[in-house]
Amino acid sequence: MNDMTPIQTTLKDWETDQEVRWCPGCGDYAILKAVQRTLPMVGADPKNTVFVSGIGCSSRFPYYVESYGFHTIHGRAPAFATGIKLANPDLDVWLVTGDGDGMSIGGNHTMHVLRRNLNCQIMLFNNEIYGLTKGQFSPTSRQGTNSPTTPLGSYDRPASPCAFALGSGGRFVARAYDVSKELPNVLIAAHRHQGAAFVEIFQNCIVYNKDRFDDFAAKAVADTMQLWCKDGEPLLFAKGTKGLKLDTETLTLKVVDVVDGDWRAAGVAVHNVRNRGLAHMLVEMPFGPFPMALGVIYDDPAPTFEGAVALEREKLVSGKTADLAKLLGKGQTWTVEPEAAHGLMD
Repeated sequence: MNDMTPIQTTLKDWETDQEVRWCPGCGDYAILKAVQRTLPMVGADPKNTVFVSGIGCSSRFPYYVESYGFHTIHGRAPAFATGIKLANPDLDVWLVTGDGDGMSIGGNHTMHVLRRNLNCQIMLFNNEIYGLTKGQFSPTSRQGTNSPTTPLGSYDRPASPCAFALGSGGRFVARAYDVSKELPNVLIAAHRHQGAAFVEIFQNCIVYNKDRFDDFAAKAVADTMQLWCKDGEPLLFAKGTKGLKLDTETLTLKVVDVVDGDWRAAGVAVHNVRNRGLAHMLVEMPFGPFPMALGVIYDDPAPTFEGAVALEREKLVSGKTADLAKLLGKGQTWTVEPEAAHGLMD
């Protein structure tokens, strides 16, 4: 987020004249609308906003938001975003990537933008498949995933984007899914954060990985398999009948029953967004025995990369007068005398 004067816009102000070209039913449509609803709520200015993407289905995003945008090269959106932010720190930069673009070919760039703590919002659309290249398994695909490149099922252990973000030194980590009504609230929190704000968004690929997230996103199981983390509130799910308790002997979380709403008696832990250890436990919970942790999982701001660069620049130029001629004449220079020059041309 940047310190800026909020302006009044509507969702329509953030729509472009471009035809939205995703497959009918793609979860990207819902994410696009959630972002376009969020931008007016945070007072964003189209003239001060930049969307940067790499390659993939998600990376068409800049075409569909009425702002500045860069559709860059595979996996390198963080590098472009870093250059944009250093050139003009006042810009509000949103980085859009996917599980292939951001966790495979661009994994190193994702790591560096997180550890540097560039002041930007990073949205990683995770559909657990390569959609644009026709359905190959991705770094986040679950074991057993059938695809053209794993016809007998994937045997790779999937990467966890949120665990990766925390391990890379990320200071803001959150999760949501495409059609969730809570997604705009998560994005607002990400925008409020000073520094790199990483948001993993589970996204349904209607063609190559349809209904992959129904095991927690479907209405029939949402209450029992979703745990929305809110700072200062108990970690409850299943309509408050179950919660997460810290096992002090093993330093792990475990599911406990909550009787008559008395979560304190059950020992349910209270969420603290500044507790990095708790954040690691929440994102690494095995799904099935545990619910899917969603919402703002970690939020602990630190000095930003572009802020440090600006301070360094100020220190270097303070008390000095710009003199290009003096700069050009400094160091290893020499003069070619006319006689010597004439001799060289003979």
